[in-house]
Amino acid sequence: MSASTAPPQEAVAATETAPAAPAAPRSRGADTRALTQVLFAQLKGLQPGTPEHNRVRGALIEANLPLVRYAAARFRSRNEPMEDVVQVGTIGLINAIDRFDPERGVQFPTFAMPTVIGEIKRYFRDNVRTVHVPRRLHELWVQVNGATEDLTTSFGRTPTTAEIAERLRITEDEVLSCIEAGRSYHATSLEAAQEGDGLPGLLDRLGYEDPALDGVEHRDLVRHLLVQLPEREQRILLLRYYSNLTQSQISAELGVSQMHVSRLLARSFQRLRSANRIEA
Repeated sequence: MSASTAPPQEAVAATETAPAAPAAPRSRGADTRALTQVLFAQLKGLQPGTPEHNRVRGALIEANLPLVRYAAARFRSRNEPMEDVVQVGTIGLINAIDRFDPERGVQFPTFAMPTVIGEIKRYFRDNVRTVHVPRRLHELWVQVNGATEDLTTSFGRTPTTAEIAERLRITEDEVLSCIEAGRSYHATSLEAAQEGDGLPGLLDRLGYEDPALDGVEHRDLVRHLLVQLPEREQRILLLRYYSNLTQSQISAELGVSQMHVSRLLARSFQRLRSANRIEA
């Protein structure tokens, strides 16, 4: 993929025609901003499509490529070739240059950054997304992204969720859902090891072992054997081991002697053991 930029020789020629930078020491960023202001002043008086206009426009692109590389670095985790991401961001830079109005009093990097990042995000959305997002949410995400760029340019800062929701006349929850959908690009394997920290795969780190799981099979077996006992013996077992009544309390509940309750319990255990041996 390649961006439509002016040849490097023309860009250099345009840079050479710009006034020399002040002699006092300046940071690279300050030099770039000063050069950008001078080039935009020159560009304003040139007719689009003329060789002079193309040379100055090309110089602006070359001077602000560090801005594109800075924005592209935010997407290193997406596992896409950085050269492709930079080229896509350069398209956003070109669009920003063509739309920028110096008289609005906004610094060009502030104006261009949302456009560059937006172009890169659109690239990931349209070309490398492997996670399916519902169509309505996908379309709404495009609107949220566009509103975010416009409000960032207007406010000179990143807008809040409430401001985006008010701009689009939707709820804040819908805005948050769209932002979350915009981050969904690739499905991660549950068995993939965690990169960089030596941790086990996600599958090994999800969930926990239920301590009651081992008892499921035993409870099912007891339930199966219990229904084979006479009804009164079933009730005695339930009162003893599920209601936690003592033998004396059971005898009072059933109106029989405690000794009889003890004999019935012993007989029930014997029947259960015999039935279990037969089942096994």
